[in-house]
Amino acid sequence: MNKPAAKDSRVPTGLSDRTSDIILVIFCVIIVLLVAYPLYYVLIASISNPYDVYAGKTFLLPSEITWSGYKAVFAEQSIVTGYLNSIKYTIIGTIFSTLMVFLSAYPLSQTASKDLPGRKFFSIFFIITMYFGGGLIPTYLIVRQTGLINNMWALFIPGGVAVGNMIIVRNFFDNSIPREIVEAAEIDGASKWRTFINIIVPLSRPIMAVMVVFAMVAYWNDWFTAMIYLPGVDKAPLPLVLRGILIRSSATASQASTISGGFAELNKITELIKFASIIVAAAPMLIFYPFVQKYFERGFMAGAVKG
Repeated sequence: MNKPAAKDSRVPTGLSDRTSDIILVIFCVIIVLLVAYPLYYVLIASISNPYDVYAGKTFLLPSEITWSGYKAVFAEQSIVTGYLNSIKYTIIGTIFSTLMVFLSAYPLSQTASKDLPGRKFFSIFFIITMYFGGGLIPTYLIVRQTGLINNMWALFIPGGVAVGNMIIVRNFFDNSIPREIVEAAEIDGASKWRTFINIIVPLSRPIMAVMVVFAMVAYWNDWFTAMIYLPGVDKAPLPLVLRGILIRSSATASQASTISGGFAELNKITELIKFASIIVAAAPMLIFYPFVQKYFERGFMAGAVKG
């Protein structure tokens, strides 16, 4: 009696490559829509009638297109000053933060000094600061006693080293830069500082792009720190200026509530300003990000994986 032929285990039994690609594409499209739609919704809401927005009539397309929100935002003279201040603070803060992160991460990496005395102690010390802090009032007292109130350096010095970013950069040094390169430079007579500048920094461009993006977004969106330490209106960054415009608009609408028809119109402008402010504040970062995206992806993956 003939036995049935054994089934070839080498024949694939799962989904075909084409089917898998189609499923992955559909999944990615869904994710993109979930991520991009909120921003798109805010964009169309900023040029639509607010009452139609809240009535659900602007799900995909704007309704009764109006530019009143943007006109009200850019009519403020302080908006230009806010933009210039935010650009200045973002550039200075990004350079300062990236420099401090690299200078603190490199000595703590195994690539730089495997047998550095106190290396483990300093690593633990940095990590502790991620979970425990003095709080707002002690920090404010320290900043005041050091004479940094109404000084832009109060935005940078207290939080100059982002420990989470420092750990990512340290992991990048350990995983992506061979120790042999550093040893070869030392044998050739290069000092540690020259090795860092001429070898480590050029090889760290991907992770540097990640740190630049992180720092830029953080400083561009930061308004609370400026509100605490920079009381002068002439030094306010863009988010703080937009916050002031929105508060004044809301107060004006509340005062007009006793006027027939006045409250409805002013409340409409206030709602438009809310959406327009989000777009005005987010647009620069959205324009900048595509230029560093390839470095961001490569550097973040290299710095986030240990071993």
